[in-house]
Amino acid sequence: MNWEQILSKIVDTCVSVAGKLILALLVLVIGRLLIKFIIKIFPNGEKHNKIDPTARTFISSFMKIALNCVLIVTIVAILGVPMASVITVFATAGAAIALAVQGSFSNMMGGIMLLIFRPIAKGDFVEISDKSGTVVEVGIFYTVLKTPDNLTVSVPNGTMTSSTIVNYSREANRRVQVLFDVSYDADIEQVKKILAEVVEGCEDGLKDPAPAILFSAMNDSSVEFTVRVWAPASKFFAVKEYLLTEGKRAIENANIEIPYNQLDVTIRNK
Repeated sequence: MNWEQILSKIVDTCVSVAGKLILALLVLVIGRLLIKFIIKIFPNGEKHNKIDPTARTFISSFMKIALNCVLIVTIVAILGVPMASVITVFATAGAAIALAVQGSFSNMMGGIMLLIFRPIAKGDFVEISDKSGTVVEVGIFYTVLKTPDNLTVSVPNGTMTSSTIVNYSREANRRVQVLFDVSYDADIEQVKKILAEVVEGCEDGLKDPAPAILFSAMNDSSVEFTVRVWAPASKFFAVKEYLLTEGKRAIENANIEIPYNQLDVTIRNK
């Protein structure tokens, strides 16, 4: 083989490799643009409006990862790498990654469980362990909450599936319960009448189910009354504040003592 043949073979190889690289680069650019387009239009399609917002977010994230994996495999095939080798590399890398990211895999499975059983949805106010806030997004690995003091909290989905979830938004109405302690000298019927007038004046409280005023306990230095009023979930805190504020004011205006814990100390001289 002379130098001309060697040079010709090198040129042919370079042209072939360059062609594959250019084609792979074009597929990469077009593929990325296409993936962004698909992910962008998916949540806005008319057929997808019936899908729960939580599910739409999760499906969009999953689609993005799956489409990127398909794009990578396509580019590798264009470059001429044998698919058997690619499959072997992916299997080996997958096993290594699975061991290294067990926590992330647990979070992903937790996201799937949340999507299937749907204990929460976007916009719900929830409490998870010691975190509470409004659900902003349920992703593949994390659920994002916005707290009442405007903090963003990312809770791992694996943690959510193994914790107790309290959903304050799932039911339309909630029961407000407040306690009032008064002196043992107070007349029970008088206290009930005063508290009933307070409940009657609460505009946001519901009449059905009916409110309840109970003589609920006899404590060390006071007797306890429990007031229970049902209210729309969105008015829960407003109703609770009203009952506490107006209840205390009405009891004081009736000259009924509201006791507090105290300690009497007696000093004896020898």
